[in-house]
Amino acid sequence: MGINNPPDRPDALPMVVPVFPLASVLLLPRGELPLNIFEPRYLSMIEDALRNDRMIGIIQPREEAAGLNPPICDVGCLGKITQFAETGDGRLMLSLTGIARFNIIEELSVVTPYRQCAVSYDAFSGDLIRDLGENEVNRAAILQALRDFAGANRLKIDWKSIEQTPNEALVNALAMMSPFGPQEKQALLEAKTLADRADVLVAITEIELARGNGPSTSLQ
Repeated sequence: MGINNPPDRPDALPMVVPVFPLASVLLLPRGELPLNIFEPRYLSMIEDALRNDRMIGIIQPREEAAGLNPPICDVGCLGKITQFAETGDGRLMLSLTGIARFNIIEELSVVTPYRQCAVSYDAFSGDLIRDLGENEVNRAAILQALRDFAGANRLKIDWKSIEQTPNEALVNALAMMSPFGPQEKQALLEAKTLADRADVLVAITEIELARGNGPSTSLQ
């Protein structure tokens, strides 16, 4: 589910963003993230967003963090609610479509039950350009990494669909769906370009396969 009339300039994006800290969860530009919302403060956040611009930020708590309001990472991703449904039992099911990454400038003192941050998109203005860097991606390395990972984990892959998927959608979908930990997910988020993200994904996959005594074929 894409966004109608997606923003094409950083100054069209909100400078104050409600943030949803989620460990090991990754949202990337034009990626689709399903969410099951049940905690009261985040239900409040989503309801407020639906009354306004439908935008929230997904960000990870720092890996060592704990508690009700743990410290958060410096980089997150803005998303727009593109689908939502009430379940009848107090939950909200929604789909969030990624728009652009942001840097946290500061966390604000607010009266809302959820957290809000002043943010900057300056370092990630390229996120608003669809397919930017498509031709720089080492697609062969990505596909080999996927083959090796699928083989080591006995996964069935729809290769016909993979072959028809453009590089940006392929790299970002694989990064978001990957079973890696918070540190690896943050590295994928913070990779400067699409090609960099693809290289990070290949490298992380190779490391995980080596740890699990998976295929020893080089992915580089």
